[in-house]
Formats: sequence, C-alpha cells, structure tokens
Amino acid sequence: QVQLVESGGGLVQPGGSLRLSCAASGFTLEYYAIGWFRQAPGEEREGVSYISASDGSTYYADSVKGRFTISRDNAKNTVYLQMNSLKPEDTSVYYCAALLESTYYSGSPFLRPYDYWGQGTQVTVSS
Repeated sequence: QVQLVESGGGLVQPGGSLRLSCAASGFTLEYYAIGWFRQAPGEEREGVSYISASDGSTYYADSVKGRFTISRDNAKNTVYLQMNSLKPEDTSVYYCAALLESTYYSGSPFLRPYDYWGQGTQVTVSS
C-alpha cells in the first residue's frame, strides 16, 4: 500500500522551530522528488519547498526562504522540513507530495503532477 505520512506538526510560539517528517511506504522515495505544500482555511494551497531526487537540488517559496530547510534521508525513506523562526502566518496544514522523476519538467516545481499526497499535519504558530 502506497502511503505518505506527515508528522511533527503542533503548536509552537512565534520564533520557535518544528521539524516535519514525510515518511513513504510502499514505494522507494529515492526516485521521487518531494514537495511540501501548505493550506490554511479559506486559502489556496501554497508550495513551500521542493527537493529533487536526481541531484538533491532544493527550491523554496520566497515566504520561507532562509527560515525553512528541506532535506532527505533515502535510507529512511523520509524527507524532512526544518522550520525555524516560525511566524503566525506559517499556521497551516502542511502536506508532502511525491513526484516520480521520470520526465524532465520545466517551470515551477509546485505545479508538477505529483503522484502521491499525504494527509497533512497541522502547524499552529501562536503565543
């Protein structure tokens, strides 16, 4: 059974940190690019960060650049999103998605046809 499971969300004060995990089962994450997205109530889904499978290159939305870091541990079939200096506007449900890198894509990595999505984890930044 193919699954992506996010974890690590929670309540944190402004300025705090959280590390989200995206664990894959039923497929080998090594061959997949991973995108992190978030969606707040009443808002459109927003791409946050992306890491490729082929060379580990990364991409960040301007809103999180310098504060968030994406990384992957293929041995653990897991991708991480380290979130530092969190702000109230980071409050959202965070999702990870996997894209098999079998085709060359151009343009925004957040607009690619992801194959699998997780169920999301809630992140709340509040004092």
